[in-house]
Parts: sequence; C-alpha cells; structure tokens
Amino acid sequence: MKLFQSMAISASSLTAERLRMDLISSNIANINTTRTEEGGPYKKKVAIFQEELERKINGQTVGNGVKVAAVEEAKTPPKMIYDPSHPDANKDGYVAMPNINVVNEMVDLISTTRAYEANVTVLNASKTMAIKALTIGRG
Repeated sequence: MKLFQSMAISASSLTAERLRMDLISSNIANINTTRTEEGGPYKKKVAIFQEELERKINGQTVGNGVKVAAVEEAKTPPKMIYDPSHPDANKDGYVAMPNINVVNEMVDLISTTRAYEANVTVLNASKTMAIKALTIGRG
C-alpha cells in the first residue's frame, strides 16, 4: 500500500466519522422536538457508511477508504408519552416524541470518538514514517 493512499484512507474515515458525530449531536439536541417542518416529531438520523473501492491492481480490488453512502431516518416509531397539557398532544392526550434513546446515542458517540482517534493515530504514524523516510539519506 502506498503511503499517501493510507493517509487518504484515514482522511476519508475522519470525514465520515465527523459527519456521524454531527448526526449524533443533532439527534441529542432534538430529543424533545415534537414538531418539525415535515410534520410530526423529529426522527433520528443515522449515517450509512460504504467502502470506497478503487481499481484492480494485480487482480485485486484495492480499497480507497470509506464514504457516507446516505443519511437515513430511523424506521422506529415515535415514543408516545401521555401529557394532555402539551400543545402537540393528540385527542387522547398522547404526544409523539422523537424515537431517540440518549443512552444509545452516547454509546454511539463514544464509539465514533474512538474510531476518529484511531484514524488520527494512523494518520500521525503515516506522517512520522514519511518524515523518517526523508531523513534516511542524511548523514
């Protein structure tokens, strides 16, 4: 694998993980949003990652990092909370709340942070190797 290709792969992962962090932050920020422009409560958003494939080299397909293939809304139904005094309550007194579990979001955020940190480490190691390679011929 080429040195700059490994840096590009790590950089693509950093970009994807940053978007994932942004989505998780948005989910947590909207945990109590009961009214959106589309109507109904806010829906949890998740990033769908996909491997970016490059060309075939010596008969093998070489990976070229990761990309965000899509940002999708979770399919789980909203949580129905009984609160007849809420302005968005239905005729039975239930409010449709976002389908977000803050504990799951925090676990996802920790996982995303760890993946981001791992890719920063790989990027720094690649940079260090490149610098060491440049100093090989020096006396």
